[in-house]
Amino acid sequence: MTAERAETASRWPTPPQDGYTVDDLFTLPELPPHTELIDGSLVFVSPQRDFHATVIDLLVTGLRRTAPPEFKVRREMTVILDSRNGPEPDVCVVRASAVTGPRLTRFQVADVLLAAEVVSPDSESRDRDTKPRKYAAAGIPHFWLVEMAGVDEHPVVRVYELDPLSKTYVLTGIHHTALKLPVPFDIDVDISQEAMQNL
Repeated sequence: MTAERAETASRWPTPPQDGYTVDDLFTLPELPPHTELIDGSLVFVSPQRDFHATVIDLLVTGLRRTAPPEFKVRREMTVILDSRNGPEPDVCVVRASAVTGPRLTRFQVADVLLAAEVVSPDSESRDRDTKPRKYAAAGIPHFWLVEMAGVDEHPVVRVYELDPLSKTYVLTGIHHTALKLPVPFDIDVDISQEAMQNL
């Protein structure tokens, strides 16, 4: 092991026997930006591609344009699901009352109406499987999964709604050029390739 690798290895936090908690997520020094907590394990995020950043901007801009005053749209904020899970949806819609000031670092799951994940190569399994299951079990009413599709690499948004009895998501639509939805509020977002190129 080189000296540089040994120095890097010594800087990684050693996990506790029972895993990390949400409190650890917010108190461990020098964690990389956008670190998530999934099942008591810290998850570090790789540098994102332009598609990922642009789709987030597109969704945030469109949602803010149509959101009523009782809701706020946020990007890449931790959502506390339970003591061992603090994922960071790429986009979320929260109750405006939950936005308590500029030092806010997290939201409680009860305040989240929509969580959206833009799939990245390093997070495919988490975005398609782990996070949706956890969001549904925690009661987030709406979930969107965004992926790159086609030769023109345009976004495709799969829209899901929570079945309150089974606590699982049910697919309600697949959108290629526009998101026109009545829930969680009236939404009209252009997700076409042209809209992507105009950002």
